[in-house]
Amino acid sequence: MRTVYLAAPLFSEAERDFNRKLRDEIKKAGFSVFLPQEDSNNVKGEKRQEIIFNKNLNAIENSDIIVAVVDGTDIDSGTAWEIGYASAKGKPVIGLRTDFRTLGIEGRVNLMIERSVILCTSIQELLNRLKHL
Repeated sequence: MRTVYLAAPLFSEAERDFNRKLRDEIKKAGFSVFLPQEDSNNVKGEKRQEIIFNKNLNAIENSDIIVAVVDGTDIDSGTAWEIGYASAKGKPVIGLRTDFRTLGIEGRVNLMIERSVILCTSIQELLNRLKHL
């Protein structure tokens, strides 16, 4: 079973709910999913940040595919880092942008992100892309 690392903002209840919904859809399509908000961020204590960083880094390293939610007026900074790291490692990255706002003539998202991902505009399109990678 191939593993997907799900990179996404996780700071509001709405974001976390969407991430769980997306995770469940990806799992139904036959993939194992690492979701940081549940698989690494439940750490407490003095070295919390170091532990979370290392768990997420290892999960990216061990994933076959990265799925990144790139909604919003600007991409979440953590998600942008995860995309950049995965891209530098040669991992395929699928970006999901359900947000219809654009950057005008500049594109749908930041140029560096748009050139680093396979950009999808719906969960169904993303699932179709996953099956063909």
